[in-house]
This record gives sequence, C-alpha cells and structure tokens, in this order.
Amino acid sequence: MDLQALAHGNFASLGTAIDDWTKVVGYLKGYEKDARQDLRAKADRARWAGVNAAVSRQFISRTAGEFADALAQATSIRDILKDTRDELVGYRNELNRAIERGRAKGLSVVSEPGGGFRVVAGGSPAPPDGDQAAKNLRDELQAVLTKATTSDSTAAQVLRAIAEQADYGFSGASYADRDSAAEALRRADDLARLAKDPEKLSEAELKDFNDTLAKYKDDQLFSARFATRLGAEGTLQFWVEMSDLHMGAQGDDLEGMKKFQENLSMTLATATLSDTDAMQAWKKDLVDQSDKNFVSDAANKPGRVVGAYGYQVISSLMHQGKYDTEFLDAYGKKLLERDMAPAGSPGMGTVALWKSDNHQLTDLNFGDDDGRDPMIGFMGALSHNAEAATNTFSDKQVLEHVLQSIKHTDRDGAVGHALEAAVMGLGVGETPTGPAPHSAEQVEIMNNVMLLVAQPDGGKDLVTEDIGGSFGNMASAYMPEISQSLAGRGAETIFLTDSAAPSGLDRLHTTRFLYEVAQDPNGRAGIVMGQTVYTASLLEAHIAHPEFYDGSSESSIRTIAKSSGLIQGIVGHANADAVISGALASEKDQNDSLKTQGDLMKGFAGVGIGAGAAYLVPQNMVGGVVSATAGGYFGAIAGIAIDRMMEGQQATGALDRAIYASGHELNDYQESVTSQTQESAIEAIKKYGSELPPESTRNEIRDAVNEGWRDSDGTLEDAHGRPSA
Repeated sequence: MDLQALAHGNFASLGTAIDDWTKVVGYLKGYEKDARQDLRAKADRARWAGVNAAVSRQFISRTAGEFADALAQATSIRDILKDTRDELVGYRNELNRAIERGRAKGLSVVSEPGGGFRVVAGGSPAPPDGDQAAKNLRDELQAVLTKATTSDSTAAQVLRAIAEQADYGFSGASYADRDSAAEALRRADDLARLAKDPEKLSEAELKDFNDTLAKYKDDQLFSARFATRLGAEGTLQFWVEMSDLHMGAQGDDLEGMKKFQENLSMTLATATLSDTDAMQAWKKDLVDQSDKNFVSDAANKPGRVVGAYGYQVISSLMHQGKYDTEFLDAYGKKLLERDMAPAGSPGMGTVALWKSDNHQLTDLNFGDDDGRDPMIGFMGALSHNAEAATNTFSDKQVLEHVLQSIKHTDRDGAVGHALEAAVMGLGVGETPTGPAPHSAEQVEIMNNVMLLVAQPDGGKDLVTEDIGGSFGNMASAYMPEISQSLAGRGAETIFLTDSAAPSGLDRLHTTRFLYEVAQDPNGRAGIVMGQTVYTASLLEAHIAHPEFYDGSSESSIRTIAKSSGLIQGIVGHANADAVISGALASEKDQNDSLKTQGDLMKGFAGVGIGAGAAYLVPQNMVGGVVSATAGGYFGAIAGIAIDRMMEGQQATGALDRAIYASGHELNDYQESVTSQTQESAIEAIKKYGSELPPESTRNEIRDAVNEGWRDSDGTLEDAHGRPSA
C-alpha cells in the first residue's frame, strides 16, 4: 500500500460493505434457525418411503446444514472486513499524525512516482539534525505502511481462501478476526516447511508441531493449506520417515507419537473436506500414489530398507477424523480392487498380499496394529463416515469379501465398527440428535450381513470376540425390523418404525443371526438391551396413545410381550446351548457387557436411537402426537428399564436373582424378561393415567411372554441345529 492511498484513504465503501454483511448475517440467523427448528425437524419427523426415504430426507438435512455453514462463513467475512477496516483506519490516522509531527519540525513528505515517498528537511532555519530526523520519520512512516500492507494483503488472502473452500455452497469456515485466520495459514506454512525434512526436527520443534496440529486439526483453512503445501507425495513420505525415525518408541515418547498420529490423521481428514482446486488435485494425487513403494532414508542405516506401499501409508492415517465421502469412495474402490485380487474364495489371500514382502518393515501405527493391512485403517475411516460406509457395503460382493476376510486377518474389530456405521447411519463417536431412519439400502446391507452369519457352513465363525459387540449393536438398532420379521405380516401397526423397509429382513436368517450373535457376551448384551429398550418404548407409545392401533390395548400389549418372549427366548437358548458346547463366558463377562451396553443405551434412549432408531408414531397421526410427546420419541420408560437392568434391581418372582445378572439358567432369562416387560407396562400405565387394570395386564404379559418363549424353542429347532437337540 503506498503512502498517498493510505493517507487519503476513504473507507466509507468498506464500511458500507460491512453494514451489508451485517444485514446478511442477521437474515441468515433467522434462516438458519428456521432451517434447523422447522425444515430439518419436520423432515426428521416425516414418514418417508421409497426414494424419498433415501434421497429427500438426506437432501433436506444437507440443505438445512448449508444455512448453518452460510451463517458461519458470512459472520467470518463480516468480522474479517470489520477487523481490517478498523486496522486500516487506525494506520491512516497514525500515518497522518506522524506526517503532522514532521511538518511541525520542518520535515516535508514528498510522494514519488510508483507509490514511493521521501522525507525532506527544509525550512529556515533548518531543523537541528535534519538528516537524522528525516530518516527517523521515513522509517516510522514505512513501518506504518508495512503494517497496513500486511493487514490489507492478508485480509485478501484469507477472504479468498475462505471463499475457495467450498466448490458449491458454503464451507462453514469460522474466524473471529483477520489475525486468527492469517495466523492459521502462517502456521500451516511453517509446519509444511518443517515436514520436508523430519530428521532435522528437534524435540522442541516436534512438540510445537504436535501442539499446532492439535490446535488446528478442525480448521479447514489450516488443514488444506498444510496438506497442499506439503503435497500428496510429500505427505506420505513424511509419515514413512516419521514412523522410521520413531520406531520402537516407548513410554512418554510412544504416547506422544500416538497423539501426533491422531492429530495428523484428523488434520488430513479435515483437509479433504476442502473443495479448492489445490485440494481436489491433492486428493486425486493421493489415490494415484497408492501403488507406489515409499522408502525411508531418514535413519540412513546401511543394509536396511524400511518402506511401505502407498495404500499402507494412507490407511495408517485414516484411523481418526471424518474424511470426505467422495475421497473415501474413490480410495476405497481402488483399495478393494487390490484386496479382492488374490484368487480363491472371498476373503482369502489378503494376508499374503500385504504382509509377505519382507522389505515392508515399517510399523506405521504407534499402537497395537502395525499398519501393514491397509483395510484396517480404511475401515476405521468408514466407521467415522456413515455415508461412505453405506456406499461401500451396498456392493454385496464387497460386503461378502470384507466380512469373510476377518477369518484370515486381524481386521474384524475395524470391520465391525464400519458395518455399524453403514447400517445405523451414525459414525463412531457421533452424538445423535434424533432418530436416524434406516434407508432401504441400509436395511439391505443388514439383511446381507445376517445372511452371511446365518450360513450353516462357517457363518458362526464370523462372530469373533472383536466383532460380536458390533453385531449386537446392529441387532439392537434393527429391533423394529427384527420384530416385524419374526412376527410376520399384520404386525406393522404394532411394531412401529420409520424404516424405509420395515419388512426387509428374512425370518430364517434373522433367527440364525440372533442365535449365533447371542453366544458372544458383547453381542448378547446388545440384543438384550436393544430388545428391552424397544419393548419399553413400544409399550409406552401404545399405552400413551391407544389410538395407534385399531384393536384393543390388551391385544397390542400381548403382541409386544409375545415378541419379547420370542426374541429373548432365542437369546436364552443360545446361552444355554453355549453351556452344553463349553463356550459360555463367565458371569462377570456377561455383566460387564450389559453394563457397557447400558451406559451407551441410556444416552440414546431419550432421542429414540436406543429404541431401534425408531420414531414411534404412526404416519397418519404425526401432527397431533408430536406436539405432545417431545418430538414423537418415547424414551422415558426405556430409560427406567435400563436403570433397572444396570442396577440389578431385584424383580418379583425372579428367583431372587438380579435381572439378567446371570442368565446361566434358562429360568433366569425367562423370569427376567417377564418381569422387565411387566414393569415397563405398569410404569407406562402410571405415567399416562391409563385405565388398563395393572394386575390383569401383568397376567396377560406373563402368558404372552411365556408363549413367545415356548415358540422360540420351536423356531430355533426349525432354523438351526443345536447341541441340545
């Protein structure tokens, strides 16, 4: 910025722009509130079906999210403009005051062509030390101009960077002022320079590197700038060399590198959300680097070759953070083609593919996994991005390969978490704000998972210790579909759900899946908790609103109780059969699993997630009911049911055993489910002042649960060979 431009600067037009942006921010605040409280809320409550369930709801949710992003971006632009305007006005005043002080001392400031200036000592008599005074004034004016130029140029740089983050729509970038945004870009440049030569990083620089990543890992401007400055190839080379340099780290050093890897992973995940041309090129280049062999020369030890394929390096940085869906789709397609290339039955050959090369010695993960199987990291990325997980597993061939591959690899835990995200629509660590309705695509994936586990030839081998809990969580979320599948046609108006395919599960496969999963303590806990919560929620919904079902309340309660007995009976028999086969877990393992699952469910029950992710109001009654039931979710009684189970509350007639505390005996399970169902119904009757007679209701529930329990034995005999048969 030249002297004349600043000295005579009129920033009225900039002030007008700030006023205009302030108005935009005000409008967007209203729009964002309407979108969040009205548009998205109504979409969540609506009863979608067919294409609408998979497309329209998602479109509306994303559109509502765009208003939030637009508000954040507009606020940042307004605040940066205001901050810059205020700074420039301050520098203009500072400049003019200095010129006036110089004039009083006989110093003149003369502009020169090209924007320069000079200071001349004149007047009569000449000022003392005129040459030095002129030099001092010149330096003072130049310092002000330099600060003004920095303010102006960095504002332009930051505003351009914010605008470029989203190719379409808004990025949601949020900064309180120009300095904070400019500092983010500056620090990204600093780290990219340091990462060019990791061997020269001092201990202090490494700590600062890690602290900076931790601070800015969610900052899109910083993350995109860091990634693009380092480049796709440079990013992978950096991590290979860092892994080599710190191989064998122990104690505090190991913990520090674990945190460093986590922060770097989250930073790169945030970077992929940027749509700048540079980041688009970075993402494409990263995928293109998959087949390249990266060799570290950081340690420079003769005779040792330490390296890894691009797939392995990329995936080792995917365990944390939510990566961009399109990027995961593209990378996953290439990785899966490679993973599925070896001949043989689905899932075979993967160990030899990734671990047979003796030169691939780098331990890319600072933890239990060595990073040599890139599918583990990729599954971790899918577990944090439900949309990408659904996209991946909607290919039935891919699903079969990945699930069967756990028999030959150590990837079962990671695969389980990715499958949870795919069928539940909720990434690991995401906090639900309401029920996530299952799309037809998600139900089909769940059905295909059940089919594979239900296979008589090796299906049960898929229920490993590391994946059993995930299968249990999936069953928990699909209790509405499971209940309808086992009950058969005609029960749709009783087993309420907003699933796009409520009858999309096969009855035989469902039965066998529940039986196999229930023999794992974590899987069994998921089924028991999910079924208990769904039953409690259903009873609350039907007792609170008898009009949901066109028959009698007694009839709907009996149907729910019978289903409870049937499902819990399958679980109880699976547990009993585990005794016969010598595979029963300890009582402590079972109780610990129930406690863990209960803690998770308690947080979800209030928003309907624990109740099979269901919005428990029939379509023809949405409007009136929603206003009276906190959004149509019935979770109050479910929360009490969870407390009762977790606290091991003694139940009348439960053979003096805590609810589900043992389950070593079939009678314990049967008495527990009877008591739990009875108590949930009685609590709902009291809560809503129902005229249903309590003792008669208890008796009806007892008979219905026992009937369902008896049916479970026959259902299993028809569906599965058992050791007790």
